[in-house]
Amino acid sequence: MTQNDTKQIRALQSFAVAFVCYTQDAFSFLPNPFELERQRNSLQELNITLSEEVSLLRSAALENLQLRKMLEFRERSNFTFVAADIVGKNLHLARNTITLSVGDENGVKEHMPIITEAGLVGRIIAVSDNYSIGQVLFHRESRVSATVERSRVHGIVAWNGGLQLVLKNIVKSVDIKPGDRIVTSPFSSIYPRNIEIGIVSSVVHVPETIFQEIIITPSVDFTTVERVFVIISEANSERNALEQTNNIKRQEQ
Repeated sequence: MTQNDTKQIRALQSFAVAFVCYTQDAFSFLPNPFELERQRNSLQELNITLSEEVSLLRSAALENLQLRKMLEFRERSNFTFVAADIVGKNLHLARNTITLSVGDENGVKEHMPIITEAGLVGRIIAVSDNYSIGQVLFHRESRVSATVERSRVHGIVAWNGGLQLVLKNIVKSVDIKPGDRIVTSPFSSIYPRNIEIGIVSSVVHVPETIFQEIIITPSVDFTTVERVFVIISEANSERNALEQTNNIKRQEQ
């Protein structure tokens, strides 16, 4: 039929083409399952790509915001800092520690304070050439000399074993209220004064004693912190030695 060019054949070809076109047009509203599957896969791939781009942009924005806050804090502070990334965390035991990306070659020494723009993190307890270990406030051996900013009352901040800290050695007659700000005291041989530790969340009167326990919500979220500052300052070795000797004498007595 394709090779025959008579008038009848041409008429039949025209009719066949017209019929096919009419049929395709009449059934064009019916969905093509293969085309729908292809479009669905394309849309899924596009959605995954866009989600990844949004996630990257959000992460970059948060990182820039954090870096901007750290830079502003560094510029308005009088301390000499070394910035460090947290490259390891051990926050599941009573000896909670973090591993930092700075060490002896960066000027970091044992007992140097660790802070963020939010407040106190802890102190350095071990140092190698390029890394260091920090003891955070959520550590059973952590003790920080602290002051209630409003009333200027002094006590010792320790970990209560949970997600909060406690200010000890405060007598019941002292006026301390929820919302009071707790900062490092001027009596510490390790930490500079007036670094924020946390905010008082509640006051608990200890039965049959003259003391009350001040429950503190830390200013730093130790589970999410990623970057810190190490304050480069030499601890007062003469003072530390004298106080340590005095403590040993008291224990012997």
